[in-house]
Amino acid sequence: MNYELIAFALFAFVTLSSAMGVVLVQDPWHSALLLGVALLSVAVHYVMLAAEFVAMMQVLVYVGGVLVLITFAVMLTQRDESDIDSDEVVQA
Repeated sequence: MNYELIAFALFAFVTLSSAMGVVLVQDPWHSALLLGVALLSVAVHYVMLAAEFVAMMQVLVYVGGVLVLITFAVMLTQRDESDIDSDEVVQA
């Protein structure tokens, strides 16, 4: 068995399972973290293809930039559960 084939199969499984998790998970914070895992594993695939520059750009642009923006958006738009409960008590 070739070690490259084992590594490819492992990271292919990680990529597919985390990409499915992005779609299926209810919590947006966990979905953003799974998106980061998927993007990092795609960068590993680029390294396996000897495309180190593309892998570095994948990490810098997508993981470093886009995922940080998604994380800030999730953090700024989520409402706290205690705020919802206190609003219902005040209205009643």
